[in-house]
Amino acid sequence: MKWPYLIAALVLVLAPRLDVVADEVDMQLVLAIDVSSSVNYDEYNLQMRGFAEAFRSDLVIEAIAAGPRGQISLAATHWAGLGEQQVILNWRTIATQEDAHEFARQLDNVPRTFPYGGTAIAGALDHAFSLFSRDRNTSLRKVIDISGDGVVSIGRPPEAARDRIIAAGVIINGLPILNDEPALESYYQERVIGGIGAFTEPAKGYEDFARAIAEKLAREIRGTWQGV
Repeated sequence: MKWPYLIAALVLVLAPRLDVVADEVDMQLVLAIDVSSSVNYDEYNLQMRGFAEAFRSDLVIEAIAAGPRGQISLAATHWAGLGEQQVILNWRTIATQEDAHEFARQLDNVPRTFPYGGTAIAGALDHAFSLFSRDRNTSLRKVIDISGDGVVSIGRPPEAARDRIIAAGVIINGLPILNDEPALESYYQERVIGGIGAFTEPAKGYEDFARAIAEKLAREIRGTWQGV
């Protein structure tokens, strides 16, 4: 009765290992996108369209191509209140215009994950940070790109999560949307972003989001090898 189990065990032991080969990329980037209650459906559409347009823009595509390896690794997630974080597009390598355009096409078709919820920035940061362990690629630069239109309304203040993440060598950049809170950029600068070369790129409103995200992405993708 034991022979079938012994044979199966031997097959597992003797079978050749098929390890996944990791690629070295210029950066690993998580896009953390606010879909909390303060973001209505028109604003959600403007935000997602802005991300998609950015990956069709020459500005971003040229920034990717200009890196030492000419490729980045990318994932995107939605976030809102407590326990409301969901990966919308899993890790993939962007190395060509076709890769970027395909990523944009997929962004165009992502439904809103959470219809409402508070603004839990600490949870969003912790979730975004956890995604790096799932990427088969490697890099010397890991970046969280968090966008949002409000301060924390639920959950922990963001500083402890920020400090823990940047202590692990990850950079947090912010795109505050100044739709309802004109002082939100200062809040992000003081309490959300951190790490070597961390910066904010504000959008004056959702109509300005496409410009802001394209310029922000190009700047963080270029990184230190081209200056900012």
